[in-house]
Parts: sequence; C-alpha cells; structure tokens
Amino acid sequence: MAKAAKTIKVEQTGSAIRRHHSQRATLIGLKLNKIGRVTELQDTPAIRGMIAKVQHLVRVVDEK
Repeated sequence: MAKAAKTIKVEQTGSAIRRHHSQRATLIGLKLNKIGRVTELQDTPAIRGMIAKVQHLVRVVDEK
C-alpha cells in the first residue's frame, strides 16, 4: 500500500512584471502565471526551493 504524498497549495500574490526572467520561469514551473492563481503541488525539497526563490511573489495557502 503506497503512502499518500504530502501536498502543498501555493497562491501567487505578486506580479511577475519587472522581475528577472529566472523568477518568471520559476513561477511557470510552479504552474502559476497570474495573480490569484492557486495550485496544488507535491511537497518536495525541489518545490520548497522554488517557493523560497519567489517567496515575495507567492504564499503557502495550505499544507497537507
């Protein structure tokens, strides 16, 4: 029986306008590209690192 993967909900709160292209690419990698979008992702160290890179543009809504 497989263990349920932990998930994390992330919401974009800031605009990608006038941001470095790597930050824009990180938002796209997180499946975010418009303010107010919420996406549910697996809670992995890679995703946590991406969130840390754009922490001024996103917020964690819910962790399961």
